[in-house]
Amino acid sequence: MRKRAAGTGAKPQALTGVRVLVGRARHQAGALSGELHKLGATVLEIPFIEIRKPRSFQPLDTALKNLAEYDWLILTSANGVDAMWERLAKLRLMKTKLRHLSVAAIGPATKKAIEKRGVKVDVVPKEYVAESVVRSLRRRVKGKRVLLVRAKVARDVIPTELRKAGAQVDVVEAYETVVPQSSRTRLRSALKNPRRRPHVVTFTSSSTVRNFVALLGKTRTSLNGIELASIGPVTSSTLREFGLRVDIAAKEFTIPGMVKAIVSAVSSERL
Repeated sequence: MRKRAAGTGAKPQALTGVRVLVGRARHQAGALSGELHKLGATVLEIPFIEIRKPRSFQPLDTALKNLAEYDWLILTSANGVDAMWERLAKLRLMKTKLRHLSVAAIGPATKKAIEKRGVKVDVVPKEYVAESVVRSLRRRVKGKRVLLVRAKVARDVIPTELRKAGAQVDVVEAYETVVPQSSRTRLRSALKNPRRRPHVVTFTSSSTVRNFVALLGKTRTSLNGIELASIGPVTSSTLREFGLRVDIAAKEFTIPGMVKAIVSAVSSERL
């Protein structure tokens, strides 16, 4: 019996002959690309997203200097974790400043990034979306002060709903996501080239969808015959908002969950 790839439950060559376009930010693409490579896929990396520092770190720095005033810290991405710890180091603030805080992470990747820095995570929601974070915290934050560290452009579900639950929520930007203009020519070229044209395009956040649409421009017909894979319901909703299909949807809203969904879709087509 053939061994199965770790974490996905799939046979090692389950994606042989399948070209997959990974649009994650350059420094994050490796996790998804690596899993796909293990399964025999041909991976094309063209970032739909670029992570940049915010125009000003002042709001974040002010919050970090006043961590003693907060009861909860919520982080919604590994990028937010990286940016926050970079500022903590810059400001020479010790991680002991965080010991009194209850910490919530939106999903396993964010949790891993936090724990890697020696900080305990108290809450990870069952589903890795903002609504599930709210459900996990709603009864625990009344009268509490909450610090939410996130990207410049993000949904307001968490701060809005937690305020309704009686929390005082401060939202600070740790980074921003922009469209990498250098990807425009590469993307259009890949879609036109029969030898490089992907069978599957992956989307790991709403930002990747919005930026993909911006990079693509008006050439939507170039997506004919290509399957679009979504990591979760919020990303799927954004795809539909732009009039794009959701051909493959992860049941578990993680990178391994997305890979599993792609394998399942490809396997059913090959039967």
